[in-house]
Amino acid sequence: MANEASITLLAIDDDPASLELVSDALEQTGLGILTATDAQTGLNIIREKRPEIVLLDLMIPGVKGMELLDKIVSIAPEAEVILVTGHYSTDSAVEAIRKGASDYITKPLSIPNLRQRVGVLVEEARRRQSAARLDSELLRASEFQRMVGRSPAMMDVFARIRRVAPHFRTILITGDTGTGKELVARALHQLSPAQSGPFAVCNASAVVETLFESELFGHKRGAFTGAIHDKIGLFEYADGGSLFLDEIGDMPLATQTKLLRVLQTQEVQRVGAIETRKVDVRVIAATNRPLRTLIAEKQFREDLFYRLSMVELKLPNLSERKEDLALLVQHFIRRFAEQYKKNIHGISDRGLMLLSRYSWPGNVRELENVLGNACMMTEAETIGVRDLPDYLISRPAEVSTDDEEDLPLAEVERRHAARVLARTGGNKVRAAKILGINRATLARLVDDRRSRDES
Repeated sequence: MANEASITLLAIDDDPASLELVSDALEQTGLGILTATDAQTGLNIIREKRPEIVLLDLMIPGVKGMELLDKIVSIAPEAEVILVTGHYSTDSAVEAIRKGASDYITKPLSIPNLRQRVGVLVEEARRRQSAARLDSELLRASEFQRMVGRSPAMMDVFARIRRVAPHFRTILITGDTGTGKELVARALHQLSPAQSGPFAVCNASAVVETLFESELFGHKRGAFTGAIHDKIGLFEYADGGSLFLDEIGDMPLATQTKLLRVLQTQEVQRVGAIETRKVDVRVIAATNRPLRTLIAEKQFREDLFYRLSMVELKLPNLSERKEDLALLVQHFIRRFAEQYKKNIHGISDRGLMLLSRYSWPGNVRELENVLGNACMMTEAETIGVRDLPDYLISRPAEVSTDDEEDLPLAEVERRHAARVLARTGGNKVRAAKILGINRATLARLVDDRRSRDES
């Protein structure tokens, strides 16, 4: 009974008799019932109590019903809103669904119909609560050294990290920008025998070419203009630990030659020094550039490539691991909610659908930036479509299958409706909400397609 009481419904209606009818009709359903006789009180209750379901009369004096619906969706995009009106029209029903309403019923209220409509949304809310608990458990089970993934591609990456971490001396990580190469490098270090030693980072694309050798190997005082004291290099600093050489494809050829010698001898020579120093360093190199192409263009040493790539870990793009998108979204929302000290629980169905349709050229880093901004800007407990960047909202929908290019528009609509319905587990309320149509239109689309398939 505790779980049942956790679902709350707010009825907003200026007619106390209607509110009493709703309370009496739903008293035995296990719902917590809240009521408000004016718009402002209703909005305050929504902000404070966060009801899962809102029963909204469209004809409240002093405010336009659709404008109030907009405010409710903006404050609590996770809430399921049922609109109640004494004047039904198809146009207003379609507009309401597109604005975010879940259902639309007419007065006078039929108690059996009201119970049935609300019951559907109660079960949906309970399924969401159960799914959230399962998602939280799955997220914990899917975290590996600060990385998140359950897709076959990422499970393979995690398995390879576990296998090579205890043994590697040099390793090459490849993958596009934003795929998480530094996280992999840190995981390799943490799982290696050198985990108690330093972890040093050098971004080759950010180092001035004339200072590369000094940065990596150090220098003696007076070795060059401006060298006013001895300096330890990153190799010496990382002695007993690991050195992460990021964007190694940008390293100058002269420095590549000296790096190869250090890898072969495990000795470094500071710029301007005669003596060499022994170091014990595991080297992790990473690049988003095609090193084999650079070798052919004489921009990267072939012998250094083979020295570094005794083991190569290739990271998949986010578009190649879309199964991980929902987990990553939850991971970042949880992290940013804690960072910003906000009570944010997740993302709306429409928001997640919008993210899933995007190709993510910036990979996980782009997703992280999008959700970081959304968590910073939102005033609700659930990230909604309005919290996402304009370039995601305004972009045209992607065609999901090539075989639809030459089909009639009606057939494309039918196929898309069937796919969305399948993704929602057959839930017509949620599918209609995602598609921006009412359930009758959805039923017509899907049933028409079924009749065609059967014929």
